[in-house]
Formats: sequence, C-alpha cells, structure tokens
Amino acid sequence: MGYDEVIGYLGDFGRYQKQIYFLLCLPAISCAFHKLAGVFLLAKPDFRCVLPFEHEQNVSYELPAHIWKLSYPPTELGDKFQTCEYYNANYTFDYLNGSTPNSANGTAQCSAYVYDKSQYENSAVTEWNMVCHRSLLAATSDSLFMVGVLLGSIIFGQLSDKYGRKPIFFASLVIQVIFGILAGIAPEYFTYTISRMIIGATTSGVFLVAYVIAMEMVGPSRRLFAGVACQMFFSVGFMLTAGFAYFIHDWRWLQIALTLPGLAFMCYHWIIPESARWLLSKGRKSEAVVVIQKAAKVNGVVIPSEVYDNLIDEEEEKKKQETKDPNEKAPNVFDLLKYPNLRRKTLLIFFDWFVNSGTYYGLSWNTNNLGGNVLLNFMISGAVEIPGYTFLLFTLNRWGRRTILCGCMLAAGVALLLTVIVPADTNWLIIALAMFGKLAITAAYGTIYIFSAEQFPTVVRNVGLGASSMMARVGGILAPYLNLLGQIWRPLPLIICGALAFTGGLLSLLLPETHNKPMLETIADGEMFGKKQRKCDVAENGEELAVIMAGKNGKPNGEAA
Repeated sequence: MGYDEVIGYLGDFGRYQKQIYFLLCLPAISCAFHKLAGVFLLAKPDFRCVLPFEHEQNVSYELPAHIWKLSYPPTELGDKFQTCEYYNANYTFDYLNGSTPNSANGTAQCSAYVYDKSQYENSAVTEWNMVCHRSLLAATSDSLFMVGVLLGSIIFGQLSDKYGRKPIFFASLVIQVIFGILAGIAPEYFTYTISRMIIGATTSGVFLVAYVIAMEMVGPSRRLFAGVACQMFFSVGFMLTAGFAYFIHDWRWLQIALTLPGLAFMCYHWIIPESARWLLSKGRKSEAVVVIQKAAKVNGVVIPSEVYDNLIDEEEEKKKQETKDPNEKAPNVFDLLKYPNLRRKTLLIFFDWFVNSGTYYGLSWNTNNLGGNVLLNFMISGAVEIPGYTFLLFTLNRWGRRTILCGCMLAAGVALLLTVIVPADTNWLIIALAMFGKLAITAAYGTIYIFSAEQFPTVVRNVGLGASSMMARVGGILAPYLNLLGQIWRPLPLIICGALAFTGGLLSLLLPETHNKPMLETIADGEMFGKKQRKCDVAENGEELAVIMAGKNGKPNGEAA
C-alpha cells in the first residue's frame, strides 16, 4: 500500500492539509516580491545629459522648451529629443536666449546625467547610470536573475529529492534573506547582480519545494484547485510589490523591505512536516507514520493499524525493480526525441513553455514602457492574474486542456497584436489590450503545467517537465532584452509577444487532448497517443509497440500524423 491509499483514509483535502497548504502558499508571495522587484529596482526614469553650463550637484531635469531645442538633437520621428547626446556648442547666454545663430559643431556624448524624480526618487539605474550605451547592463541584471531561477530549479530540485523537502526549503529561505539584504547594500553593479542571481535561484528552492510539499499531501480530486490556488498567492505578491514601491521610493530600502518578510517563515521549522510521500520513497517508514498519524488526529479520522503495517517501502520496491533487469537503461529526455510522434509533441510543448514564460515575464516587466501611471499599470498587471486563474478552475475540467491552452494563447496574441493599430493618443486602449493579453497568457501558463504532465509518459514525466521548465526559463532570460526594444518603439515588445503567442496557440492545435484520457505509462503509450492511423495499420500496432519498447528501432512502422 502506498501513500495514495492513505489519502483515501485522511481525505483528499482535510483540515490538516488545508492548514499546511495555506502556510506553504504564503512563501509564494515573498518569491513574487523578488521576481517582480526588478521593475522598480531597475526603473529607468526620463533623463538627459548634464549640459556644459550646468552644475551637476544642483541641476534640475526640467528645462525651458527653447533650451531643449537648442541643446538636444531631435529623434528621427521629431516628437522627442535624443537625450544621450547634446549639441557641441558654446553655451553662452546669448546662445541660450537665441540671440546668436546655432553654432553647434555636431554632437557630444554625455559625461553625466540628470534624472526626472517625479516618479522615482532613485533606482539602481540612476545610481550607476545604466542608460544610453550602458542600458544593456540593466537588462543583463534581470536576465541573470532568471538564469539563477533556472539553476535553482535544477540544483534545489535535485537536493530536495536527495535530502528532503523541508531542509532544502529552509536552506533556500536563509540564503534568500542573506543575499536579499546584501543586494540592498551592494556597493556596485557586480555585487548587486550576483546577489540578485542567487536570490533568483532561491525562489526555486522556496516556492517550488513548498509547492511540491503541498501537492504531495493533497488527494487527486483537489490537485487542480490546489495547484491553481497556489499560483494566486503569487499574484497577490505581485500586487503587493506595487504597494511597497508606493511607500518606499529608495531602491535600497525597497530591496531590503521586500526581503524581510522571509524572516517570518523561519518559524515554519516547528510547524511544517517533511513530506510523508518523500519519507516513504526513502525507506523512512516510521517517520512517515508519525506525519500521517498527526494528520489523522487533526482531521478527526482513525486509520486502521493494518494500513500502517501494509505501507510499502517504495525505495525497496524500486530496488527490486532495478534488480529484475540490470541491463535496462533508465529513461531519459532523449527518449522523448527518438520517435516521430513523441518528438513532434515534445517540441511543441517546449515551444509553448518558451512562449508562455517569455510573454508572461515580458508583459510583467514591460509596465514601465506602457505609459500612464506605472504603479497603477503594475497593480492591474498583477490583478488580472486572479480572474485568469479563476477561469481555469471553472473551465479546465469542462472544456479540456487543449481548448483552453489554444484559446488563451490565441486571445493573448490577438490582443497584443492589435496594439500596433491603436492611435498614439489613446494610450489607455494600449494598456487595456496589454492587460487582457496578460490575463489570457496567465491562464495559458497555468494550463501548460497540467497539459504537459498529461502528455508525457510516466517513465519520463519528471525529465520531460524538467526540460520544459528549462525552456520556460530561456524565455524568461530573453524577456529583459525584449523589453529594451520598447525604447526604440513602445509597442514593439507587445507585438513580438503577440506574434509568438498567436503562433504558439495555432501550433498547440496539433497536440492531442488529454482530458478524461488515461495517464500514459510507457514510451510506447506516448508514441501511439494522438497518432492518426490508417485502418490497415491497426493490425501492425502490436508489432510496432514491441519494437518501440525493445528500443530496437528508432523509426516505428506506423504512419505519423
């Protein structure tokens, strides 16, 4: 008897599971602080060069309109000024008053900058002048944060499988607090960026490990609700980040303030149990029994003693399976690419993860480029995620995974592409379309987790989801550079995200529906699932399956769709 049978006695979502689940969802708020903080930590306000006649210490961003025209060259569109350079002229009193003709000898590069402080008191960008030719540094910092998220998902995921969920959760939490404070007091760019990258890694150790603990103690009938509701806590953290930024205008104090709530989770050490499912998998049956008994007591149920006696030592069972055929190789991610139908589905899933992650973070970090009130845009961007996830709760088990994934990605694509035809003087409509696109891509992102798990066979499900997550991180790593394009033309990031989302939605129609279908177990099941066949091929299926399972031929005889 395994842990799934024990759930039948405890209840799928009893009082004990609800209490622990709620506590484990709260760290998602703290992780959202760190993932979205870059919007404000690396905020780039309007700026201009300090002109030769100005004193850097006392200079103000504001200038009379005629001095702007005399000092800075216009952009190609002529509606703004190129503030990364200024006219190389003799800035005399007569010149600035227009009494003498324009005697500028070309342009000169900035040696110092002055920033508009109407929205931001300061940021890491203004402190280290990451503008103009140094603007790539800010994008690289955000990109390296996502590199940290990628590395953390690999490192902390493996450590939690080896040493347990609970110790890795707390180790990640301690590291997150230490480097969160270090990022806030960093004396220069390199220390700040490395600290933020390590923080990115710990978000995987804190959020993902807590998510795994929570999901491992919830029964099958409540896993959809539990998985989606946990994401809503992340959305709450998204919105609260704007609240911190509203009251704290210094980027260093903001970084520290967003880190300190992590200290509250230290008390979880005496509250959160180790995953009973993991304990059983490691042969620590007596410890698992203690956890199960505590849950049973809180839930007010009595578990028969024979249930504890019959609990299977899953680790021993695995060893027995391994000794049956020592020559049999363990399945790996390359098995997903050996066979044509399975390879086609795998590549489509990888692309969907890449697009969903890139679009989600691209839109989340692009609020500064939308115009209008930055804090309000950011707050709405987080708020629209709640109806997106709520939509999944009511539709995912009714309309099917593919319908929701394709529909949401297409809706996001259309909304974002429509921004190209919106007149510049109706900025509110651009913001509305961007927010609808964010809502739709959030729903699609929530769907792809479940849809992918049902597409991959059991023997390679973990490695398949791990590889998919890596593709998602690649999308997140590229998102900051995508948003740099908004400095060239404001709608450009939205258009690129829209085109990718629309393409991904269309391609997802090629994936088979998994709703109410049995879970795939073997590589052969994965290859045959969703495969169109001719009637004359049906008799050959048995031979084809045998060939695939034996691994003798990487090219099955059946005709792929």
